[in-house]
Parts: sequence; structure tokens; C-alpha cells
Amino acid sequence: MFAKNAGSIDRGLRVIIGLALVAWAVFGGPVWAWIGVVPLLTGAVGSCPAYSIFGISTCSLKK
Repeated sequence: MFAKNAGSIDRGLRVIIGLALVAWAVFGGPVWAWIGVVPLLTGAVGSCPAYSIFGISTCSLKK
């Protein structure tokens, strides 16, 4: 569906940050902390739409 453009370190950081923000929102944090869903999903999928727009890739796959 989407081309993988996020490397393993990038994906791991996105998942950790996303989980932290969502947990903060669940346990009484501000409503804006739900934005953590975005890095969580992009980390899980391995594709970032913003990277695609700007032609960035942190993935080490050889094409």
C-alpha cells in the first residue's frame, strides 16, 4: 500500500513517543496529547506521509 520510508530506529522512537503521549492523554493529560496516535500509527506501519511528500527516507532498504 505505502512504501516503507521509516527505518527501524525511527519507527521505534515513533512508537515509544506515540505510546507515551497516548498514555498521558488517557491518564488525565491534555486533549492535544491524543496526537500521539499519529506517530504510533506511522511507526507501526513504517511509512510517514510527510516523508513521502519531501522525499525523505530513513529506511536502509536498497532499491
